[in-house]
Amino acid sequence: MSSPGPFIDSHCHLDLPHFQADRDAVIQRAQQAGVEAIITQGVDLPSSRAAIALAERYDIVWAAVGIHPNDCTDFDPAMIDELRELAAHPRVVAIGEIGLDDYWKTVPLPRQQQVLRLQLDLAAELGLPVVIHDRETHELIVEELQHWVAQRLPGTPLAQRPFVGVMHSFSGDLAMAQQVYQLGFVLSLAGPVTFKNARSLHALAKQLDPQRLLIETDAPYLSPHPWRGQRNEPARVQHVAARLAELWQMPLNEVARRTTATARSLFALPVQGASPRFTVHH
Repeated sequence: MSSPGPFIDSHCHLDLPHFQADRDAVIQRAQQAGVEAIITQGVDLPSSRAAIALAERYDIVWAAVGIHPNDCTDFDPAMIDELRELAAHPRVVAIGEIGLDDYWKTVPLPRQQQVLRLQLDLAAELGLPVVIHDRETHELIVEELQHWVAQRLPGTPLAQRPFVGVMHSFSGDLAMAQQVYQLGFVLSLAGPVTFKNARSLHALAKQLDPQRLLIETDAPYLSPHPWRGQRNEPARVQHVAARLAELWQMPLNEVARRTTATARSLFALPVQGASPRFTVHH
């Protein structure tokens, strides 16, 4: 696919072993596909440090730092102080991936809620947007975010930003989308919107606000059609954009323009050229 770009892959996990053998080539393919920025996510303290290291190494990579709901079994409140230190790095643009998960049931929900609340407050304090993971906890996550926005966010640095966060790989319905829009969130869609049998997601995507949407890969997961089930990588974010162009009946370059502008606004990213140079810092 020839790419009009520029695209932003708003969510992936470049630190994982899936990319160990060819990470430089993955970054180069992304740039050749018109990707100008990649946000790689932390899920615990070690992966957050790794995300920062990758952002230092590659010009187009930026980091989010956070503790994932499925990775907070051994959470200690002192970890918030470590996250605060990591988040001070100039290549960190968000607190994430954080949230709630009732699918895997590896961590009791009350513990997940405790860790989520502390990280939401940290994000508000630091003025960094949040990247929210929500799996089978739609009502509960909305309640948590509503309380945070109403009671904890006012007067903080984050309240001054145009958006306060993103619902990553959004899986809710239109009513939920409208609820989180009102809270200052944007949504993100990934590879599943390209799946031929994802009819309900196609119907939802047609109703979403193109000005409040990001695109992502969640690489190495959620590879789009026709690579479903294979390792995903940031270059394939263009295929998410192409499917949205079909659903919205909008030119691909317009989808790229809108989703990229929203991502830049959310993460406070600098505007770059459509063909950024490939740089590795050794």
